[in-house]
Amino acid sequence: MKKIGVVLSGCGFRDGSEIHEAVCALLAIDQAGAEAICMAPDTELNEMNHCTMELTGAKRKVLMESARIARGKIKDIAEVKATDLDALVFPGGFGAALNLCDFGQKGAAASVNPEVARLTREIHGAKKPIGAICIAPALIAAILGKEAAPTLTIGTDPGTAAEVEKTGAKHQDCPADGFVVDQANRIVSTPAYMLAGRISEVYEGIGKCVKAVVEMA
Repeated sequence: MKKIGVVLSGCGFRDGSEIHEAVCALLAIDQAGAEAICMAPDTELNEMNHCTMELTGAKRKVLMESARIARGKIKDIAEVKATDLDALVFPGGFGAALNLCDFGQKGAAASVNPEVARLTREIHGAKKPIGAICIAPALIAAILGKEAAPTLTIGTDPGTAAEVEKTGAKHQDCPADGFVVDQANRIVSTPAYMLAGRISEVYEGIGKCVKAVVEMA
């Protein structure tokens, strides 16, 4: 059975992984006959009240929060190597741009969590596929933009697309229920909630993205 790494960034779209996107990705992996291996960095995040959409001033652990989505079956990303996996998938949510990297604050000048960058480069170097959902393609651009110039999509937002292209990556517009494949770099991306208004659109795009990733693996 193919093993697909799923990199989570917390639990909740404002300060972690977008829950719908993460669950849709996990479901699509299972439907494709593969096994999801959930992981997250063992770092801190700034807690957001999802009722008021305001920061609370409290801190939470990215790994512990991500374990909520993974039902406790999760690894510290520092312990995972490319040889353990056949592919890697990144759900979106602001956590991908705040906790896995700081693209949400610095745009193209973003720095990336060292273990996230390491594993992504290992997977890419081994020519294993990568799936990126919602804002997560910006993370991939921050890691691989200069060295690989991948073609990615975050939907149609011109400001975010411009920052993605400043990294050296190429942006391609895409509808919420579609996906973009960079065959040369073996990277698949889909906009999800960067554009979608309904969870059904999110699942359609993620289903196609994950299916393509699993088939490439």
